[in-house]
Amino acid sequence: MDELNIKQHFRADEGPIIDQISDWIVQANDQYRPVLTPFLNPRQQYIAQTLVNSDDNVKLKSFGGWQNAEMQRLLFFPSYYQPQVADFAVMGLEVDYPQKFAELHHRQIMGTLLGEGLERASFGDIVTDGKRWQVMVTNQMARFVHERIDHVGKIKVKWKPIPLEELIVPEDDWEQVSTTVSSLRIDAVIAAGFNYSRNRAKQLLEHGFVQINWEEMQRPDYLVREHDMLSVRHAGRLRMDQVGSITRKNKQRITLSIIRA
Repeated sequence: MDELNIKQHFRADEGPIIDQISDWIVQANDQYRPVLTPFLNPRQQYIAQTLVNSDDNVKLKSFGGWQNAEMQRLLFFPSYYQPQVADFAVMGLEVDYPQKFAELHHRQIMGTLLGEGLERASFGDIVTDGKRWQVMVTNQMARFVHERIDHVGKIKVKWKPIPLEELIVPEDDWEQVSTTVSSLRIDAVIAAGFNYSRNRAKQLLEHGFVQINWEEMQRPDYLVREHDMLSVRHAGRLRMDQVGSITRKNKQRITLSIIRA
């Protein structure tokens, strides 16, 4: 499959990640060695799997701390190689904070990590059991987080390494919904997922309340694809699981998974 043909199957703005994934596959093939990626989101993982499927000499495995982690590191490797968990160079850090006197939230931890200069690809999922908070990081970033970040907001924190077998595995509280939309525009998908009007969905986008794959999106006409993750402030999260067939009334069948705030 040539490069132009590949890119026709994806969005124009996904060109850079397609090029990067292609380079990783070429490295694994030409240098005959495993190649490890940063943390990738589900849409990027889907693109990677699609590309590697067209190469008989390179295989792919992913790991993000547990089986259903959203953000995962990918390992491209030649067929002779047998990947081990250690190859993914990830570890868990637990936030040590005064639980009796303070309350942490996902957005605070995410904002702190990004605010300290970490790229989103250098850490994975942030999970909680209601009190304890943990984040997956690359081995390389673990020391930086441990030594440089001592506050989340105004709360003083420390970071404790956690063995992978002691990681919090979040409960699967996604609700799956099959519905139809007039198009795959992001405003239409948000409206369908949360039972909003299209106008309300547009306003949320225009006010910067929507992220797709952890990037802010303000364009109502942006097209959602399979494996995209959407976050809508005060509403919840959406995952596009499947884009199905067109109905007789020219509607698009879709399957969403939803977590409501």
